Amino acid sequence: MYEAKKIEDKQITAVLVALITRDQTEEKANEYLDELAFLTSTLGAETVKTYTQKLDHPDVKTFVGKGKLEEISAYIKAEQVDWIVFDDDLNPSQLRNLEKELKCKVYDRSLLILDIFLSRAQTAQAKTQVELARNQYLLPRLTRMWTHLERQRGGTATRGGAGEKEIETDRRNIRNTIDVLKKKLAKIDKQSRTQRKSRGKIVRVAIVGYTNVGKSTLMTMLSKSDILAENKLFATVDSTVRKVNFEDIPFLLSDTVGFIRKLPTHLIESFKSTLDEIREADILIHVVDVNHPSLEDHINVVNQTLADIDASDKPTLLVFNKVDLLEEEEELSVEEKIEQLKNTYLNMESFSDKDEIVFISATNKSNIEELRGKLRKLVEEKHFTIFPNYLKNTYY
Repeated sequence: MYEAKKIEDKQITAVLVALITRDQTEEKANEYLDELAFLTSTLGAETVKTYTQKLDHPDVKTFVGKGKLEEISAYIKAEQVDWIVFDDDLNPSQLRNLEKELKCKVYDRSLLILDIFLSRAQTAQAKTQVELARNQYLLPRLTRMWTHLERQRGGTATRGGAGEKEIETDRRNIRNTIDVLKKKLAKIDKQSRTQRKSRGKIVRVAIVGYTNVGKSTLMTMLSKSDILAENKLFATVDSTVRKVNFEDIPFLLSDTVGFIRKLPTHLIESFKSTLDEIREADILIHVVDVNHPSLEDHINVVNQTLADIDASDKPTLLVFNKVDLLEEEEELSVEEKIEQLKNTYLNMESFSDKDEIVFISATNKSNIEELRGKLRKLVEEKHFTIFPNYLKNTYY
């Protein structure tokens, strides 16, 4: 695993690369680079330079063109840069060519995200899920990440006989590891399903959203329990479930892994059991960072991911968080500002009629009573469909 560690107290440094294409404008490429820099810092490296290049499509051999590669290579060698990170996935030949040319650690977006997940995972389930995804991703991309791969392995002890390249042995070892991890994950998934079934018919609410929008802070506030909340991408990898009571109505609240653009397919597949917390939930709380310039894009990414896992048809409470960080306008009070924002977003095409909308600050607990009221209403509606006679004497 590539862990971000300081070598002899030296800060790990990285350069970032993105393309401007017919499908990706310069503005969008720079926005993705900002996000990539945040991802890179989450793994422990400091971004020292970014590069963009206009190409109709990535170069089949080196992703960027020959001239740009020479420019990048010269900078990396002169500044002794440790990593280079590409905002899109590299194919196996691109990865091999780039490592050979640049003589430094080469990341693409997917591998960077996978290593962040691996460094964040705490439970056996999450660790197994990420290890499986990472091995599946690396299998066709074996390069000098294993420094011995170009040497020949001789001797009759090797399964393939004398002269077999070690890369073939490593491929076989990874395949064996994948098989072991799949079996281990299947066993864990079975246990997780049993645990979910044992929860009975209690209403289940899942918090979803783009990464770093304040889901864990909201979870802590609603459940009154200590949940890790950091200003880092993917602070939460393991799903966390807490039982919550709104007066006399109980429900289960789960915090789930944040979504992100270009999330590796293998990761989504491997995190099936974790995503089942979302898929099997009765109600979703979709949290959005109201300050982010790409909030509508973030909403669309989350909605598309929910559709991909067949979880887009659930009652949803759309929560715009971090209103405390909005730029203040002297002529508007906080209440007036929230009302103005509400009218703006209600008129946007991206919001469906089913979405309940509320504006809050989970950190400052602003407008939390409105959030609790809307959530209680949704929980009550589902609760009384399950238990139509629950607390009958209280309500009749």
